[in-house]
Amino acid sequence: MLEHVVPFLVCPYCGAATTRTDGVLRCRSGHSFDIARHGYVSLLPPGWRGDAGDTAAMVRARERFLAAGHFDVVATTLADLAERQSSDVPGCVVDVGGGTGHHLAAVLDRLTDRVGLALDVSKPALRRAARAHRRVGAVACDVWHGLPVAAGSAALALNVFAPRNATELARILHDAGRLLVVTPTRRHLVELVSALDLVVVDEHKAQRLAAQLDPCFEPLDRQDVTATMSLPRDDVAAVVAMGPSAWHVDTDELRERVRQLPEPMSVTLSITVGVYRPLG
Repeated sequence: MLEHVVPFLVCPYCGAATTRTDGVLRCRSGHSFDIARHGYVSLLPPGWRGDAGDTAAMVRARERFLAAGHFDVVATTLADLAERQSSDVPGCVVDVGGGTGHHLAAVLDRLTDRVGLALDVSKPALRRAARAHRRVGAVACDVWHGLPVAAGSAALALNVFAPRNATELARILHDAGRLLVVTPTRRHLVELVSALDLVVVDEHKAQRLAAQLDPCFEPLDRQDVTATMSLPRDDVAAVVAMGPSAWHVDTDELRERVRQLPEPMSVTLSITVGVYRPLG
């Protein structure tokens, strides 16, 4: 619920702390932000005209696929690491690019004394995130235009298949906080990449990640997670529709290609989870 996370939120106009009065967030400078009937609040910066993020169709596909449990190993790995990394650090858990709140909810189930912030630019995703867990608050923001989160207020930041603004991630983390970053490897969904002509993971992704984070973070640990998923055709279509390939694949052509696949189809899940600490 949003009220749990208000103490961690700041005004995107002036950076002042916010308070909630009925259906509105306000800062001491008088800026106000209406809370949507779906339970999230938009703290996008003044005059924002950026990318609206994942579409309603992409979010529906993600919700359906995650509910089937195919990525449970990702959520479990995050929860295990979160439990080990944040036990003595004050603050909330912030999921930057949190989507539907699925992974954040799994972490909060393990960290029963924490509240969580799901940050995303997609309104359809935030509608789901707002009800993903009773201790989650959902907030619309753009990672490239500053996070409306108080400096040093996060014990843990999650970044799962999402854009990373290293400077802002380091700013919101407590000095003893940790950043958990999930990225796909070249083997992730490899069977579908070849069969359906999907977007390929950049072979230099690890180097680009290091270049992004090195100025602000020190790597502490890394876990490689690999599993084999058994996907019926509907779930093959969903995993494509929820990811970056959704922007590049013709829907009718995808449907025809999926129809020609074996059912179920064995598909590789392959990710890396990195643990980082902010540099003081």
